[in-house]
Amino acid sequence: MKTIQVYDPAMCCSSGVCGVDVDQALVTFSADVEWAKQNGAKISRFNLSSEPMAFVENKTVGGFLERSGAEALPLILVDGEMALAGRYPNRIELSRWAGIIQSVDEAKPASSCCSGSKRC
Repeated sequence: MKTIQVYDPAMCCSSGVCGVDVDQALVTFSADVEWAKQNGAKISRFNLSSEPMAFVENKTVGGFLERSGAEALPLILVDGEMALAGRYPNRIELSRWAGIIQSVDEAKPASSCCSGSKRC
């Protein structure tokens, strides 16, 4: 199975799902990461504010930061190679990279405003 590394921008906690103004994209991504881990995925996350050496010690990540700056994070590596930057992957992308076979129901986002209805 492939290894997925997520290099997060500076956040108040490891998942970014904290404080009073929580970003829904982070809530969804955190749920998708947990789902992927429960299905055998190897995913590590690094927070720029609490783990800056992880960014400096990885040549790929360090080079990316020099070229693009911290505002271009998050950066996702799959087996050490850049797979995505500037946004978090969705569940389908995570499952493809990790080699997880999923049902149609599992491919849906972790949370949905519509909850199955045709209108939001």
